[in-house]
This record gives sequence, structure tokens and C-alpha cells, in this order.
Amino acid sequence: MPAIEFRQFSKRNGDFELSNLNFQIEQGFITGLIGPNGSGKTTLIRSIMNLIQPDQGEVLVLNQSYLNREREIKQQIGFVYDEDFYYDHLTIKEMKKIIASFYPSWNEELFRSYQHDFALPERRKMRELSKGMKTKFALAVALAHEPQLLIMDEPTAGLDSIFRREILSILSGYIKDGTRTVLFSTHNSLELERIADYIVYIQSGSLHFSGTKEDLLDSYMLVKGPTAFLLQHPLPFIGLQQSALGFEGLISSQHYSSIQWNDQIIVEKPTLDDILVFTKGGTSNDTVID
Repeated sequence: MPAIEFRQFSKRNGDFELSNLNFQIEQGFITGLIGPNGSGKTTLIRSIMNLIQPDQGEVLVLNQSYLNREREIKQQIGFVYDEDFYYDHLTIKEMKKIIASFYPSWNEELFRSYQHDFALPERRKMRELSKGMKTKFALAVALAHEPQLLIMDEPTAGLDSIFRREILSILSGYIKDGTRTVLFSTHNSLELERIADYIVYIQSGSLHFSGTKEDLLDSYMLVKGPTAFLLQHPLPFIGLQQSALGFEGLISSQHYSSIQWNDQIIVEKPTLDDILVFTKGGTSNDTVID
């Protein structure tokens, strides 16, 4: 049973449209949601939380529809957003008490454990917390009611590298029983390479890829070499960058065995970041040829 399922999902907002999306988030795993800014990731997350409704199609969460089970579904979801929605004048203790009242499954002992581990002072007012401290609080309350689905939108923004690694360890422990699921949206592709089992890649409102992280990485090869090589050996690049030092480009793995290489060329397995850069059309001040 998938944790989340998009069925022929379409949503238009002005000139932007998510069109006829069909994919699912596998239960019991960590799925990374990736894509350039403006690709539709936030719209997808808001639709999962029923904050927006599709123009066509539907979203099933934990095998249920929001049409008549919104309360039951949301009690099984924990969420950590990039922005906070707390009452600034309340203390951590007071804010926690309000949030806990919404969840029959609230585990006070578990919250206090996270509060201790994250060094969250309960008498500190929310407006006095740094962005990183607010993220730690959001994670603590999200996990304290022991949800079946944890949704995280840019959760590590504003956190130091040590705590970012700690979060990844916490998530690994969270899904260990095989029934809990994490959907992790981030611009930090290195974090996803460390922890994600599956990847959903959204580009310009369309589904570019949905499957295992290994399948995505194995779909491409990163090629590097002198620019002169390209004059005699044009290659079927998906994306290409050139500079005075040479070229770097991405090709589909299916073309790899059919190309005549020489010792001037370096062929490597790409990172998620490489795939994001080249499939969206390049970067920086280099010459880019699509």
C-alpha cells in the first residue's frame, strides 16, 4: 500500500500548471522530492496536506481520501515546514501544550526526550528562538505524536552541519519498523543521497522521474574532457557546460556503450546535484548548450 498516491492530479495557478501527475510515495521508506525553484514541489506538499484542492484528479493519503476523513488523516501526519506558524508571544511549553491537545496519540515522554536532546528551553518565547531552534521544535512536536507519515519541507535550512546529520539519523530510526514514511523536500541534494530510498523529480509542473534513487543515478553518465573532442565527436548531451578548461556534460546511460571513447575522456556516475543542474539546462557563467 502506498503512503501517498497522486491520481491524474492537475492544478493550475495562473500561468503555472501541474498536469496529469500519476505517481506514489512508497510506505516504509524515505522519499526525496526534488526539482528547481518553481517546479511545483510546494504545491504538491500543500495538496498532500489538503491545503489546496486539485482541479482534476485526487490525492490519497494513507490509502484514504480527504473527502470525508480529513481529521483522521491529519492526526497521522507530522510536518516540518520551512516557515513556522507559531504564536510568537507564547513559550515553548505553552505552544507545545496547544499542539499536543490536537493529537490523542501524543507521547509526552517522547517529546521531553527530544526537548532535552535538542536543548529546547521550555520557558523561552517562540519569538526569541532562532530559525534553527524553531526547526528543532517543529521536529520534536512532529515526532511526539508518533505519526505514520512525516512530511518535511526544507527542514534543514538554518541548521548547522552537525544537527543536519543528526536529523538524518533520527529519520533512519523513525522508519525502522517498516510502516512509517518520510517525504523530504530539500534543495540540499547531498542530504538526499545519504538517506533517500526513492526520488520524485518534478520539473516545470511535470513528473520527470519517480522511482528508486539508484535507478535515477544509473540513468545518466557524467562526461568530462577537452572541448576539442566535441568537434570531431558530437555527443547526445542532455545538458552541457563548456569553458576554457574543457567540457562537462550529462548523457543518458543507454547511449554510453554505443559511443567511441578515448583516454582524453573521463566518464563518471553523476550525483543528484549533477542531474538537477544538467536536466534543467545548466548553471553559472559557463556556456551552456542544451
